[in-house]
Formats: sequence, C-alpha cells, structure tokens
Amino acid sequence: MDRSIKTKMDGVTIRYAEEKDIPVIFKMIKGLAVDEKATERVFVTEEILYDSIFIKKYIEAILCEYNGREVAFAFFFTNFSVFLGLPGIYLEALYVLPEMRGKGIGTVLLKFLSNLAVKRGCARLEWLCLDWNEAAINLYRKLGCVSLDEWTIYREAGEALKNVADQF
Repeated sequence: MDRSIKTKMDGVTIRYAEEKDIPVIFKMIKGLAVDEKATERVFVTEEILYDSIFIKKYIEAILCEYNGREVAFAFFFTNFSVFLGLPGIYLEALYVLPEMRGKGIGTVLLKFLSNLAVKRGCARLEWLCLDWNEAAINLYRKLGCVSLDEWTIYREAGEALKNVADQF
C-alpha cells in the first residue's frame, strides 16, 4: 500500500517513516551534524532511532521523496502551551540533502507540518534555527514566521542534569 502524500510540487511526495527507513534517516542525521558543525555530538544509533520512533513513539518522522528518492526528513513531536491550553508541534529537526537545497523541498516540508498542525488542532508550529543559517532564516521570514528574540534557551544535560537530579 502506497502511503505517500502528493504535494503541489512536481515529483515530490511526503510519507511517514517506516522501519526500513532507519538507515537513510541515520545517514541524513549525520549530514545534518556536518552542516551544523556538530559531528562530535552525535551519539544516536540506528537502534535508538528505531526504539524512539516505532516503540516508544517519542518522535514522529517524515520523509520527503523526489521522484521516489529520499531527499529530506523531519522529526517532530507534540508539545503543549499552558497559556493557550492547546497543543503545538515542535519541529526537532529538518534536513534536506545539499544537492536538493534551493528547490523548495524545505518549504514543502514546513507547509506539510503547518497543515498537520492545523488538522490536529494545534495552536502553533515551533523550532530552533542557528543564528548563522541565513538561508533558513530568509525562508522562514518569507513564510511569515517570527523569531522569538526575547527568549533564551537553557539546557541542562550530561553531568549538570545528573547533578541537579541528585539534589532531589
């Protein structure tokens, strides 16, 4: 059964990841890490991906195909706004193969996720963007997205996370 969702872009379809897609997703994650100059921070394995997507269902994954070839992926999950009292979708990662950039693939994925958020009754779609990624920032602005410059992201991980947890 073909579970591909046709888009308005010729030859481009989107589909939810299947178990057989883990190796291609893993390879694209490595490509994302290269782009973000973060290869030393990649600890995920194919087994962790499988468990997180298909067993524990921590995250949803979609693939974008161009003429049947996987050229992009996105990871996302549901979050919740305590002020609005509504769910949202948090886009954890979006990656387009370098040779497919500038062709509208990222835009198609964002439009798909926006449509999914509306269908699910979500109040918003949110994500992070590196401040040096001008191509992405320009795309987001063109789509009418706004940056939340007044917010600062804090992260507690590794030893800091364990140290605080031990204080409980």
